[in-house]
Formats: sequence, structure tokens, C-alpha cells
Amino acid sequence: MTFKSFLDISNLSVQLDKKLILSKLNLKIGLGEIHVIMGPNGVGKSTLAKVLVGNNSEYSISGNIIYDSFDLFSLSPDEISLKGIFLSFQHPLEIPGLSNFQFFKSFVNAKRKYQKLGPVDNKEFLDNIRKFMKILNIHEEFLYRSVNEGFSGGEKKRNEILQMLLLDPKLVILDEIDSGLDVDSLKDVFKCICSFVKNNNSLLIITHYTRILDYIDVDFVHIMNNGCIVKTGDKSLAYDINEKGYSIV
Repeated sequence: MTFKSFLDISNLSVQLDKKLILSKLNLKIGLGEIHVIMGPNGVGKSTLAKVLVGNNSEYSISGNIIYDSFDLFSLSPDEISLKGIFLSFQHPLEIPGLSNFQFFKSFVNAKRKYQKLGPVDNKEFLDNIRKFMKILNIHEEFLYRSVNEGFSGGEKKRNEILQMLLLDPKLVILDEIDSGLDVDSLKDVFKCICSFVKNNNSLLIITHYTRILDYIDVDFVHIMNNGCIVKTGDKSLAYDINEKGYSIV
């Protein structure tokens, strides 16, 4: 199946304090495609994720990123989010005093306002949350705890996926969503991710581990090194890396 070009990154270079982190990186993602990025620590994977959601004030940047026909660099982080890019953080922040339910409702209503819709109906919203919580094996009391406060690593990652499901974004970036998850949690999380991905949205997964490939079919695996993508293949490339290490690229 041929998909429309959706995200087009060309010659992206990123510096921090005169240190080059990304170097003329190129990547295209089509609608409905699932891409995986792997690579050693410190090669710029998380920096790429940050730039894609507009968290770039600390960097010097050159190159181009076109997302859904928009120049990404012309958009604020809020606008990027409202236009459908979602990032699951590698280390989600704790927000004491703000319950999950309040947080969820606020960002869903912000999106609805952008779409020129009225506030969400409380009962319908709660029913929708409960449906997703059941799939993720999350208990009801979770809704009334402060965002990520005292959460285990697995709970934080489940919470990120719950937010993704509620926002229904067009482009999802998962930065090491599999780290800190036991086998059961990994199955729950990727069951949700697989059910979410459709022909009208796309997924970029940043990971160190091939175990996610047991739970999701991917279209492309990219290997990053020295700030750019040095090799692209199918899932067999990830298994080769797992067996032989990054020296093969």
C-alpha cells in the first residue's frame, strides 16, 4: 500500500553549545507507517523527538521539517500538539496536586476548543476513559491520583499511552516507551498501540530493544549513529543489531 508523505525531515542539523548532536538527518514517514529508530546512547534519538514537538529553544537548528504540509519550525509547541503530534516522554514529569482526571479533561477540552467544539460531556468522557483503562489494566483510583506522583515506571508509561488514546493524535512519537515495563505491562501497552495505529496516523518508536517487535509489526527500522541515520531496513535489521551489535553498520 502506498501512503501519502506525512512527515518529511531533510538535512536536519542540531547543535547545543556548539556541539553537533544531529547532522544532516533525513527521514520520511508516510501516513499509516510505523518506524523504529535504534542506536547507541548519545547519538541524538531523544533530541530528534524533542525537536519534533517544538522543544528547541536551547538548540541551534538548520534544515527543514514539513509535517502534514506545515513548516514545523513556524509552529509553537502548543500548535504542534493541537495539530496532532504526541510525544510519550522517556521520563514523564510528576505534577503534584493535579489529578489525572483533571489533567485529561483539560487537554481534551483544549483540543476540542481548537476544533471549535464545545466542552466534553462528563459522563461520555468518563466512559471513554474507563474503556481505555480496562484495556491497559488500570484501576479506577488511578484517575484521582496526582499526575505521575508516586507512580512506578510501568504506571507512568501506561499513563502516557492513556493520554495518547484520549488525544487521538496523527503522529505518535514513543521515546523508550518499553523501558521499565515488565512482560505483562509491555503486552498491555502494545495491545493498545496496535489497536490505535490506523491508515490516517503514523508512529515513530525510539528504542534500544528488539522485544517490541514481538508485539507490533513495523514498516521500517532505522539505525542512528553520529547524529544521522546510517542504515534503514525491515525488522530483520533490528534482530541483526541485537545479535551482532552496532559495529555492523
